[in-house]
Amino acid sequence: MGFSVIIPARYASTRFPGKPLADIAGKPMVQHVYERACQSEAERVIVATDDDRIADVARSFGAEVCMTKADHPSGTDRLQEVVHSLGFYADDIVVNVQGDEPLIPPRVINQVAHNLKAEPEAGIATLSEPIEDLASLLNPNVVKVVTDARGMAMYFSRAPVPWPRDEFSADQQRMPACYGWQRHIGIYAYRVKMLNEFVRWAPAPIEETECLEQLRAMWNGARIHVEVADELPPAGVDTPEDLERLRLLFA
Repeated sequence: MGFSVIIPARYASTRFPGKPLADIAGKPMVQHVYERACQSEAERVIVATDDDRIADVARSFGAEVCMTKADHPSGTDRLQEVVHSLGFYADDIVVNVQGDEPLIPPRVINQVAHNLKAEPEAGIATLSEPIEDLASLLNPNVVKVVTDARGMAMYFSRAPVPWPRDEFSADQQRMPACYGWQRHIGIYAYRVKMLNEFVRWAPAPIEETECLEQLRAMWNGARIHVEVADELPPAGVDTPEDLERLRLLFA
């Protein structure tokens, strides 16, 4: 069984309107993402957008496009609309690749899809990387994930979990060496039946508290498999300043 990649690409953005169409080395950003996804083992790569400008550009470089509603409450709802519109089967696997990651390694896309295939108990798979400095451990913008012995997620949090009680009681200025903390990397593979269930669930209290959408799945009993990434994805483009740094890198 293969997998498909869906690339959500919205025009409207508070911080960076029109971001998917921003030029990088003569190509729109979304084309770079699409070409990276096509280098993976995906059988199908789809650009999902609610904007005709992005759709026209994506079609011009040969991408399959699925038009979606503009008022989805989350990116997961947008993915579910795509798999429903295109008639995906419940056991199909789709990987969500954000439209602002023009350097996403194809190897990482393959890894998260293969992990989900190998874990029939899981409805979602994602990746992590080690946290090696105290500033990152304490940074609420760095999402931490705790897993069990099989790699199944036990919890995601913006807090430094687990809390090193004894070490921090003695010294909170030094990185403890008692546990291998992991930062969550936000790439997901989903079984379609999980997407169909997710959009029927109300937001969970822990999700709203932490502002982490994946906690809704865990609140409702879904299993999420986590593995350390084979290759670390470079940071995506959130702001015009990020775009300028990326343009220099391409140059």
